[in-house]
Amino acid sequence: MGRIIAIANQKGGVGKTTTAINLAACLAAKGKKVLAVDMDPQGNMTSGLGVDRDSLEYTVYDMLRNECNIGECMLINVYPGLNLIPANRELAGAEVEFVGMEDMQHILKTHIKKVKNKFDYVIIDCPPALGMLTVNALTAANTVLVPIQCEFFALDGLSQLVYTIELIRKNLNRLLTIEGVVFTMFDSRTNLSVQVVENVKENLKQHIYNTVIPRNVRLAEAPSYGMPIIEYDPRSAGAEHYMMLADEVIENDYYR
Repeated sequence: MGRIIAIANQKGGVGKTTTAINLAACLAAKGKKVLAVDMDPQGNMTSGLGVDRDSLEYTVYDMLRNECNIGECMLINVYPGLNLIPANRELAGAEVEFVGMEDMQHILKTHIKKVKNKFDYVIIDCPPALGMLTVNALTAANTVLVPIQCEFFALDGLSQLVYTIELIRKNLNRLLTIEGVVFTMFDSRTNLSVQVVENVKENLKQHIYNTVIPRNVRLAEAPSYGMPIIEYDPRSAGAEHYMMLADEVIENDYYR
């Protein structure tokens, strides 16, 4: 049975999509069967995996509207072992359109349920907001992985995300748990990054991954070439650390 992990943080610019793309690709590189689901109307996960957002016949938006099934929407092997449910800006309309629909919080879960047993992992990239798209992702997920940027306001808004997760656990998905927190954009040359990590560890009662994702030029360049970092520059620090994160995520399987 596939493990469904939502990558979520309503704060933008924290490395959420970078983490979703590269965790999915690294899991695939380790021989796992992975499905990536782009639930962000910006479609950055889609373009970051080399897919032209404007030439798609079907996207996650069409699937959520039941205008296609998940198989028709799925792109096969966008990276070896990694399939993708793509998104583009059409998805922005879903927040309004789905209001009032019957069982609207479970739309994504209903579709993923049909294929999840074919995959080891389903990685969902959530939008940077706590709206209906994120609620759908969290209702479908088993766990939530939260990227946090190493900056002064790292904990801002995190309490709201934790509160939202608690509400969803209580009302929609009682098995939902927080997978853990991963630090991103870490700069070992600055005292601030080190202080942020220590501060979060002291104040956050959640699992924190040992792997810390460094601030890395090659990691920032990779999406513009439509490649995960392990394809763009497999020897870079970014590639090394995302492979380490994938190892930790796989190891987590044995503690559940």
